[in-house]
Amino acid sequence: MRVLISADMEGTAGVAVWQQVIPPDLADKGAPPEYESSRRLMTAEVNAAIRGARAAGATEIIVNDSHDGMRNIIPAELDPDAWLITGNQKPLVMVCDVDKDVDALVFTGYHARAGTQDGVLAHSFTGWIMDIWIGDIQVGEHGMNAATAGHWNVPVVAVAGDEAAVLQTQQLVGNACAGAIVKYGRGRHAAKHMHPNRACELIEATVKDGVSRAGDIPPFKPSFPATVTVRLDTADRADKMAKVPGTSRPDGDTVSFEARNGQHLMEHFLAMMGCAG
Repeated sequence: MRVLISADMEGTAGVAVWQQVIPPDLADKGAPPEYESSRRLMTAEVNAAIRGARAAGATEIIVNDSHDGMRNIIPAELDPDAWLITGNQKPLVMVCDVDKDVDALVFTGYHARAGTQDGVLAHSFTGWIMDIWIGDIQVGEHGMNAATAGHWNVPVVAVAGDEAAVLQTQQLVGNACAGAIVKYGRGRHAAKHMHPNRACELIEATVKDGVSRAGDIPPFKPSFPATVTVRLDTADRADKMAKVPGTSRPDGDTVSFEARNGQHLMEHFLAMMGCAG
């Protein structure tokens, strides 16, 4: 069984503010002092997920670093049983390699979609995307990634993160997806955290449960073709996104396109993001 772990950072236990998750080359004034400790916390949670997947029978485990810059996991501290994908501009970005005969997808360190009340560091891919809809389904990163994986019939079997992220993912893909809530939001920049060691114990058990039931968990497959609508913070961003062929402009700060399937969904969305960024 081949398992892919998509690892973000904002949903990690112990993380609550942006200064903890900004890589040094993306920071305005050098590396924030808490970033290195957040990398260790993130890597530890990923290792817990690897142990859980292995205990459930995974024969190959691939970890895709999915946080800003996508080179945050500390390679030397990662479980040697896992492969690690790092670097940006990679195919399908946060779910890179989901098309390579993967049997199950796991989310670690995930956060809620933009605008979520008490969603710790909640956003959707960037600070300037306000909302995303697939048809009439409101989604964030978890929804876009799950729908992309669904194109290859890969189910999301487990998710770890703050309460809002876990509940949003389960509401979207189904409660059969195992959930590890490692912190509770007290606003966008505050949280009540589980101790990191306890969080890792919970993640290991949760991923073991989800991976062991992978064959019984259905993939998330929205009805396609579907109109995908993206609302932005300014009309300037919409101006740029609208330059991508096949993109429409419903109003000043909104763009849309017709997604043929889950693969096209992500590929067209990434092209728009590239123009707007």
